[in-house]
Amino acid sequence: MRLYHYGDRGEPVLDVQGRLSALGFMVTGDEAGVFGDATRQAVSDFQQGRGLPVDGIVGPETWRALVDAGYRLGDRVLYRRIPMMRGDDVAELQARLNSLGFDTGKVDGVFGPDTLRGVLDFQHNRGLAEDGLAGEIVANELRLVDMTARKHGREAVREREWLLGLPESIAGQAVYIDAECRTSEEGDATWRAAVEASLAIQALGGVPTLSRSVDTSPPERLRAQRANRANVDMVVGFQIPTDRVEGILFFQSEHSRSEAGFTIAEILADRVGVPALGRSIPMLKETRSPAVVVALRSINRRVGRIVAHAVASIYERSSSS
Repeated sequence: MRLYHYGDRGEPVLDVQGRLSALGFMVTGDEAGVFGDATRQAVSDFQQGRGLPVDGIVGPETWRALVDAGYRLGDRVLYRRIPMMRGDDVAELQARLNSLGFDTGKVDGVFGPDTLRGVLDFQHNRGLAEDGLAGEIVANELRLVDMTARKHGREAVREREWLLGLPESIAGQAVYIDAECRTSEEGDATWRAAVEASLAIQALGGVPTLSRSVDTSPPERLRAQRANRANVDMVVGFQIPTDRVEGILFFQSEHSRSEAGFTIAEILADRVGVPALGRSIPMLKETRSPAVVVALRSINRRVGRIVAHAVASIYERSSSS
């Protein structure tokens, strides 16, 4: 899709304004169908709340988030399909099932195989038709379950267990190293850092895998899928932030956060000298392994080395705790 930003006019802008208004982000200061100051501010506020880069521009990720945010659990029948269903209703379903002990994996708003298993387990447990369809019946049944039965989500428990079960060193651990490549300048800088990090992790006994080659620029979602197929132990990414906000990013949404990602991000943030920030970008949201992304305005080989040794220290900490 094309980008929509300040000064644009037309039906697509009117659609964006309607979706923002329905979510409580006011655009009344602008004429209908005109992307003015009020719409730009509303887009920025929405991006801030969803853990997206805040630039006031409606690109593919912001548009997808706007569409996803319009769904509530029970609005439609959710089921496993290709392409997979996405939305806040899926995230709410995952969060509710996880809190009741029916493991759907990460609360990412994507109805994948883990979510299907969680729905089937819930239906079996509650004596419902085991068809994997999460419609009004499943939504109502979830709401009827006593809130006092809720626990920490299964995804949080699993990640805490992952942290407790870390080996005493990085030796033999598979680390997926991602170099963001939205522009050629970013791709060159992150590639240098990623290669340096890869060499350092290899020297420490780890098993690094680079997400791309030097002369390719696959989209972020494809690189996240590659990490899942590789079944790695950890994901570490490098990017230059489009909103110029530096930090070590970990997955966080209004429904959930990655406990392991948060712990890793805090350790790296202390080494790099930037804050740990919750975000909901694909490399964090759509990878199954604990993941962090190093977002700095200046990315170089030195950053790659620092990050590699900080990652190795996570394992050393686990052996001394």
